Amino acid sequence: MKMLWRTLLSCGLAGTLLSACATPSTQSTSNETVVVVASTPTTVADVLAQKSTPEVVVVPTITDSDLQQISLNGTSMQSSSAGVQIQGNIATITTAGRYQISGNLDDGQIIVETSDDAPVEIILNGATLRSTTSAPLVIEQASSVMLVLAAGSQNSLADAATYLYPSADVDEPNAALFSRADLHISGTGSLQIEAAYNDGINSKDSLTISGGDIQVHAVDDGIRGKDYLVIDGGTLTIEAGGDGLKSDNENDSSLGYVAISNGQISITSGGDGIQAQTDLLVSGGEVQIVAGGGSQASLAADASAKGLKAAGAVIIDAGSIQIDSADDAIHADTDISMNGGIFNLASGDDAIHAEVNLGIHGGEISISRSYEGIEAQHITISDGMINVNASDDGVNAAGGEANAPQGNPPPQDNPPPQGNRPSGNMPFPIGRISDVNYTLNITGGTLIINAEGDGLDINGSITMDAGLVIVHGPTQRMNAALDYDYEFTMNGGTLVAVGSAQMALAPTENSTQYGVLLNFPSVQDAGQIIHIKDNQGASILTFVPSKAYQTLTFSSPQLMSGANYTVMLGGSVSGISQNGLYTEGQYTAGSDYTTFDVTGIITKVGEFQRWR
Repeated sequence: MKMLWRTLLSCGLAGTLLSACATPSTQSTSNETVVVVASTPTTVADVLAQKSTPEVVVVPTITDSDLQQISLNGTSMQSSSAGVQIQGNIATITTAGRYQISGNLDDGQIIVETSDDAPVEIILNGATLRSTTSAPLVIEQASSVMLVLAAGSQNSLADAATYLYPSADVDEPNAALFSRADLHISGTGSLQIEAAYNDGINSKDSLTISGGDIQVHAVDDGIRGKDYLVIDGGTLTIEAGGDGLKSDNENDSSLGYVAISNGQISITSGGDGIQAQTDLLVSGGEVQIVAGGGSQASLAADASAKGLKAAGAVIIDAGSIQIDSADDAIHADTDISMNGGIFNLASGDDAIHAEVNLGIHGGEISISRSYEGIEAQHITISDGMINVNASDDGVNAAGGEANAPQGNPPPQDNPPPQGNRPSGNMPFPIGRISDVNYTLNITGGTLIINAEGDGLDINGSITMDAGLVIVHGPTQRMNAALDYDYEFTMNGGTLVAVGSAQMALAPTENSTQYGVLLNFPSVQDAGQIIHIKDNQGASILTFVPSKAYQTLTFSSPQLMSGANYTVMLGGSVSGISQNGLYTEGQYTAGSDYTTFDVTGIITKVGEFQRWR
C-alpha cells in the first residue's frame, strides 16, 4: 500500500491566513513628508506562491514486494540487489528503487549515486552506521531521496571527528547525513545522529521533515536545508554548537526559507536557534529554544545567538514558542507579523525586533526578561495579550542613523525653548530632530509593560484608537512611562501609565479622548492604590502600581468634558486585577488626595517643572 507525502500546499501551513507585512514608502507634499505603509501578501499561500515548494513524493512501506535489502554485519555489508555495488566497507546505490537497511556497520559508508529520474527510497529499520573517516550516509546524486524511519525502529548515524578528503580542494561531505539532492524524512521510528565533525544533517538542495523522532548532536549546525527547510511533523531534539535549524540559499529569493507547520522541536544552540536566509514561517507546532546559553549568558560582540532569525520576514500564525536567548528572541531584518500563538520569551537583548515593520495581531505574548521588549521602525498592535518586562525600554520605535531624517522636524505651534523639555503633553523641543518616520499604532489588544527605562519610547508619533495599555514605568528620573518625539494622538481605548516625574508626558492636544496627567509632590510607595471616582461616586479608575511612582497618566472613554473627579489614595479593593488594574470588585475608601475638573483634552493636576 502506498501513501502520499503531504506537500506544503496541502497541509495546514499553506492555507493559514497571516496578517499584513508592510513596506514603508513616502509621499512628498510641499510642506512635509508623510509616511505611507503599504500592505503586502498576507497568507502563507501568498508567500509560497513566490517560493519553490516541495513536490508530491511517494513514501514506501517496508512490506512491498519490491523492497531490496542491504544488511550490515559489523565489518561487512551484503545485498543481493543489482542496484547496490559493494566494495570493501562502502556500499553504493546506483539505481532508483526501494532499499531497506538494517544491522550494524562499525566503520563504513553508504552512498547514493543514481542518474534515474525516479526517486530513491531508503528505509532505515534498525540500522546503525558509523564512519571513522567521513560521513556514514552520503547522497551524491539522485532525482530525490526519501528517508523513512520504520515504525518501532531505532537507528543511528555517527561520523568521524576528522574527515579524510581525496584532495585539499574538497571539503564535502561535511555532515553525518549529507545530501546533494532533495531529501525527505518521514516515518515513526527514531534516528539519532552524532556529528563530531560539522553538521548533523545537511542537504545542499531542499530538506523536508514530516515524521520521526530525530535527535541530533552536532559540533556545528544541527539541521540544514540549503534551498528550504520544511517541517510538517515529527519530534526534533537538537543540540548544536552552531545554529539549530537553518536554510541558507542567498542567491534566489524564492528559496532560503524555513517553514514549520507541525511537530515538536527542541533546540539548544550555541548560535541562532532557527535561521532563514529569506523568510521564516510558523503556522503550528511546538518550538522550544535555548540559544547562546540563554538570556543571562554573556555573548561576544560579533556573535549571533537569536531564537528565531530571518534575513527577510518572520511570520507567525499559530503554535507554541518558548525562547530563552542571549540575543534577540525573535528577529527579522525586514518585517515581523505575529497573528496568533503562545509565546514565552526571555532575551538578553530585544525580545522582538524588526528592522522595519512589526505587527502584533493576536496571540499571547509573555516577555519575562529583555533589555528592550519590542522594537521596530513601525509598530502596529491590533490584537493579542502582550506582557513585557524590560530592563530598558518596553516598546521602542527607533532605527539606525542610516534611517535618520534630514532637515527640520515638522512645524510646531508655540515650540518650547531649545534645551528645555516641558513635562506634560508637548512635543520634544526643536533642539532635537524629531522623526515622524517612526510610529506606534495601537488599534486593539492588551499591552502590559514593566520597564526600568521608558515604557513607550517612540522616536516619532503614537496613535491609539482602542485597546488597553498599562505601563508600570521607571523609577529613575531620566526615564518616563511615556516618551515620544512628535505627538501622541489618543482617540480611544484605556491608557494607565505610572512612573517618575521629571520627564513625564501625556497624549497631545490633537487627541479626541480626554486624559489627565497627575503629578504628586513626592514619590509614592509601590502597592498604594490610586482611585478616581466621578461626582456620583462611580469608579473611573482603581489601580495598584507595582513600583514606586510620582506621576499618573490616564486616558479613558469614561472621562467627560466639564465633569468633576476625586482622586483617592490607599484603601483596599476586592476582586481580581489585570496587572494592577481593577475593572470589577469593591473599593474601600482610603484618603482623599485632590479633585480636578476636565477642562480640556489633557488636564494637568499638580506642579510641573521643566528639566534641563
